[in-house]
Amino acid sequence: MRDKIAIGSEAEARAVLGVQDRHARLFRNEYGVAVTVRNGELHLSGEDDGVRAARRVIEEVLQRYRSAGRVDAAEVDLLVRAGGGGPVGSAAGAGGGAPILRRVGSKAAVAPRTPAQQEYVQAMQDHPLVFSIGPAGTGKTYLAVAMAVRMLRDGVVRKLVLTRPAVEAGEKLGFLPGSFEAKVDPYLRPLYDALYDFVELAQLRKYAETDILEVAPLAYMRGRTLSDAFVILDEGQNTTQEQMKMFLTRMGHKSRVVVTGDVTQIDLPRGTTSGLVHAARIMKDTEGIPMCYFSKADIIRHPLVQKIVDAYERDEGDGA
Repeated sequence: MRDKIAIGSEAEARAVLGVQDRHARLFRNEYGVAVTVRNGELHLSGEDDGVRAARRVIEEVLQRYRSAGRVDAAEVDLLVRAGGGGPVGSAAGAGGGAPILRRVGSKAAVAPRTPAQQEYVQAMQDHPLVFSIGPAGTGKTYLAVAMAVRMLRDGVVRKLVLTRPAVEAGEKLGFLPGSFEAKVDPYLRPLYDALYDFVELAQLRKYAETDILEVAPLAYMRGRTLSDAFVILDEGQNTTQEQMKMFLTRMGHKSRVVVTGDVTQIDLPRGTTSGLVHAARIMKDTEGIPMCYFSKADIIRHPLVQKIVDAYERDEGDGA
């Protein structure tokens, strides 16, 4: 089967074919489809199913490029793996990966890129408590931070609380003295990294100074009631059962709570049950508490991340 797609510029051709034809090789390896450029058109040739799948992916790549002015290799990898057959982050309307929030200094908006991410975003919109469980790189924390900032700006909540269990430091991490930047404890830095994508630094300082934003170790949550806040517990797999119960019972009036974690990366002492594993088991059938699970297919970091996850899974399987 042969097919062709009109393109408007050499830049669009480069977006589809990739640097040194990297994306073109992806299409050949995944679908058995050759993609070439001639006379202002992309020419596709291969088996019928492969050409149809490649066309869907290419049309999505072109749509993203025309909307945002760029498309990165990781996005194309994800689209190719998804086969162009489902919602993978299109900026279309509410039914297919609707944008959440624009990044600072960018015209591009963050949006769910896979069906699992889309279900996760919808769950955060519809439910006061959501569990998000899956491997590294699937957007669990990043999408939660984007949703938290959006709900703050929309007036749904009045405060953001981001927390992590400080396992390595025995729950004794605190804010460092000095400037706002100095207070960014290295252990909590990943949460700030996500915030920097959505909030200008000056605004972030203002949020911190006025207690609209709080980023602190989990131990700081004890004895409090968190109302009118969007609360994210990151790295939930490193909580004990007692810590998870303590955290979940902090929920207050008009609060939104998201718990994220990767149950394959538990750093607790041997023999200690993860609070996230325990909570997922005892609440799996609780109405109104969605459990959003991600797989390797949802990894949206550098393409090598999925290969790294695969390698570790093979090694663990060989040692079993």
